[in-house]
Amino acid sequence: MKAKLTSNQARKLLISSPRGRPYPRTLGGTRPELPHRAFRRPGFRPRRESRVRPLNEYVLTLSCPDRPGIVAAVSGLLAERGCNILESQQFGDAGSGTFFMRVQFAALDDTDPDELRGAFASLVPELGLQWRLHALADRPRVLIMVSKGGHCLNDLLYRTRSGLLDIDVVAVASNHPDLRPLTQSYGIDYHHLPAGSGGKAAQEAEILTLVEHYRADLVVLARYMQILSDDFCAKLPGAIINIHHSFLPSFKGARPYHQAHARGVKLIGATAHYVTADLDEGPIIEQEVARVDHTHSPEELVAVGRDVECLALARAVRWHCEHRILLNGDRTVVFR
Repeated sequence: MKAKLTSNQARKLLISSPRGRPYPRTLGGTRPELPHRAFRRPGFRPRRESRVRPLNEYVLTLSCPDRPGIVAAVSGLLAERGCNILESQQFGDAGSGTFFMRVQFAALDDTDPDELRGAFASLVPELGLQWRLHALADRPRVLIMVSKGGHCLNDLLYRTRSGLLDIDVVAVASNHPDLRPLTQSYGIDYHHLPAGSGGKAAQEAEILTLVEHYRADLVVLARYMQILSDDFCAKLPGAIINIHHSFLPSFKGARPYHQAHARGVKLIGATAHYVTADLDEGPIIEQEVARVDHTHSPEELVAVGRDVECLALARAVRWHCEHRILLNGDRTVVFR
């Protein structure tokens, strides 16, 4: 015979369960306090389906002058320490004479990451390496910037919740309040940063405060319709990704799809790129296209354009956070 719970027992069980507890939120530690309130729906705990990241897997990215023996030196160093290479990609650029490499490997459980870093550093004098070692146990922390258009934001949040993007979206910030309900529905902090009396400088200072507070590794401009200052871009080199609503450098400015309609284009596209001081001229990461024809109205082009923007931006964010992108001057090497 099954025992029945009294109403008080059921209430206590509900309160003590994980679903009954409010979502914890603290501003402790050494992070700076925020000058404004972050908005999150009380009691909401977002559902995550991201895979568990292995504690002993790493990604090594490097570039150096091309010469024989680079792959052998790197693989030999890993083999000496009992590391197992899971994925390895390399590319030699004949134009610049530069060699690029990405290696994902599993280390022994007792491997000291600092010892690994010291070993790779020992190759620098001989090979002239520029290298970085990334622990895959550290999920990238992403701050998303938006204005009024929510399609790219919603796509990134959905992909993150469903596990298609293995990142932590730590907060969303905007110069408008419009996307607060969408952001709150995912249980994520929302910061409204209007350009007040302090102007752009004060607004960008608040953004940098958010980056520091949330320890963000990447800032994603998901249709953020404000031009960032040269000083701001210089403070986050290689850590800001933007989605541009056309093939660069065509159709800049407002209403790009209406411009495309007026020109009778047969392809429309979107470009995801790193942000630099030169407006929409940063290194291109990914471009996506869709074929259209004379039957498409301007409104239909907008709808198609939103889809390609979401695809291009999601790929760029994923490749960046999987450490698959290396800079090659004004270009990128993307190990897909």
